[in-house]
Amino acid sequence: MRVLVTGGGGFLGRAIIEQLLARGDAVRSLARGRYPELEACGVEVLQGDIRDAAKVSSACEGSDLVIHTAAVAGIWGPWEHFYGINVLGTRNVVTGCRAHRVPKLVYTSSPSVTFDGMPQENVNESVGYASRWLCHYAQTKALGEQEALDANSADLAVCALRPHLIWGPGDQHLIPRLIEQARSGQLRRVGDGSNLIDMVYVDNAAEAHLQAAETLTPGSPVAGRAYFISQGEPVNCWQWIDELLGLAGLPPVERSISLSAAWHVGAAMEWAYRLLRLTSEPRMTRFLAGQLGMSHFFDITAARRDFGYRPLVSKEAGMERLRVTLRADESH
Repeated sequence: MRVLVTGGGGFLGRAIIEQLLARGDAVRSLARGRYPELEACGVEVLQGDIRDAAKVSSACEGSDLVIHTAAVAGIWGPWEHFYGINVLGTRNVVTGCRAHRVPKLVYTSSPSVTFDGMPQENVNESVGYASRWLCHYAQTKALGEQEALDANSADLAVCALRPHLIWGPGDQHLIPRLIEQARSGQLRRVGDGSNLIDMVYVDNAAEAHLQAAETLTPGSPVAGRAYFISQGEPVNCWQWIDELLGLAGLPPVERSISLSAAWHVGAAMEWAYRLLRLTSEPRMTRFLAGQLGMSHFFDITAARRDFGYRPLVSKEAGMERLRVTLRADESH
């Protein structure tokens, strides 16, 4: 197949590209950077912004499948930035697919599209979008998901995947941030430490995209639907964080703050940052407090049933791969 991966230079995008190349597909990447290491692997690398409609349309030309992972993440920043990339960028991808008769589009969404500040325990896809939004990322990912799924038709089959907390070797955000905060003494356990969360190893998240794409045809059960993706085995949030820190040779988190206190601190910091028009990310927000102190795990029965998803890499195997990578990085 000829496959376009938007955001091919990102953590998930690279994992998807590696799996596509391994099975012999011709891969094109559209990303903001150059990424010569992708070019060295035989990927056609196009440099451009997802907000550039003409560039996106050109990238879609000749593709049998588009996997749209490009997005801006984070919990703080101007609305226009999130909306431009996560919503208008997705609209550009849909338009490009239609213009060049691309038959399949897989959109990378997020479980945060259903998070409104309350615990989520074994939630399935019947739950609707959030009734209130705690950050621009979650809201614009929901709008982007709707843009994608609304485009599902007889000519363009579309599905959306919602992987939760993607982790593994090569992650430049979640794990490095935890390690940095722990080393600086800023990391605090939020809540009583009993909350359960879902997460997914990066290779499993990538494999889910390929599996969904294989099954995705007009009229198939996958077309027009969104799916939660995880390891399928919730973990204790703070025990897992302690395990991650242990891989980096750091002690467990000892200091804590109640969920209620973290929520109120986050609300106060959001208010102050808006008042002062600060562009840096607050140390705490309501969204972050909820993610760290509440349970949020999901029922992946639909993904198992409709396209045969199952996590091939266990949590234990993934942690060992991560340990080897972190030790190798330390030695350098």
